[in-house]
Amino acid sequence: MGRTSLEVIADYLPERLRNAVLRTSPANRSKLSEVRLYNGRGLALVYPSRICFTDTHGRLCSKLADVDLMVTSAEISETVSKLCHYSVHSCQRELRQGFFVIENGIRVGVSGVYSESGVIGDVTSLNFRVAREVKGCAERIVGRVPFGSSLLICGGVNSGKTTVLRDVCRIYGELFKCSLIDERNELSGTVDGVPTCDTGTLTDVIVGLDRAGGIASAIRTLSPYMVFCDEISENSDSQAILSGFGSGVRFTATVHAESFEDLSRRKFISELVSAGVFDYAVFLTGSDSPSSVREIRRLAKSA
Repeated sequence: MGRTSLEVIADYLPERLRNAVLRTSPANRSKLSEVRLYNGRGLALVYPSRICFTDTHGRLCSKLADVDLMVTSAEISETVSKLCHYSVHSCQRELRQGFFVIENGIRVGVSGVYSESGVIGDVTSLNFRVAREVKGCAERIVGRVPFGSSLLICGGVNSGKTTVLRDVCRIYGELFKCSLIDERNELSGTVDGVPTCDTGTLTDVIVGLDRAGGIASAIRTLSPYMVFCDEISENSDSQAILSGFGSGVRFTATVHAESFEDLSRRKFISELVSAGVFDYAVFLTGSDSPSSVREIRRLAKSA
């Protein structure tokens, strides 16, 4: 059985911080969305509706002044060293782009002082985003639309779009040849060529290419039935999708939009909807209930 995301995060933390996180109660771990380390300040745990600081015993307080745990520069440096597998020079790309991706598809944001070469030197804070693989969360969606429908999964920040997309990919990837475009390795959590998240037996995973490049590569070489990609947001994404759609490929993707009106204001999405690329739009409830569905709206004549 694989480790939980919190267990993975804890392994990257220095002993004092790791113990504090692991001493929090099971109830306080269940809906945790972020673990934040602030250099010279506190260790914050972020939930959908609140942000707390933890003390050395794992007790949560709303005010930093009420806890006895302050993150030191040495602890920040130790955490960065672990993220770099003790070879900072080999991680210049990550320190330039401002994030790492570790096991389970966990994204670690880095803020700090950029050098003239564009690489972060002195780190001011680290943000571990808790990734959750929720198998079965998309079964309700897949069960309510004709099987194999192209889906546009819509929602706001922390609404569970990525989690739902991964699970739809898992379901379809057990029956069809699928391609997952995982630009930042957050969907598959691939380590040494092996996805640590279940994306489906027949799913080909492309990591490290941008969405447009990954889509083109998949269609050119992998003959997928359906292509999956996260957070389409640019005209280059829509053009690549339109090109693939013209070749007979289906798509399921996520987009940042909290309502149909919000979705309709995005010109690059309107073009895809008008072309009939997506059969249904799935609107998620929001950060208070991640991965849950508020509405499924038909966009085009389904197959």
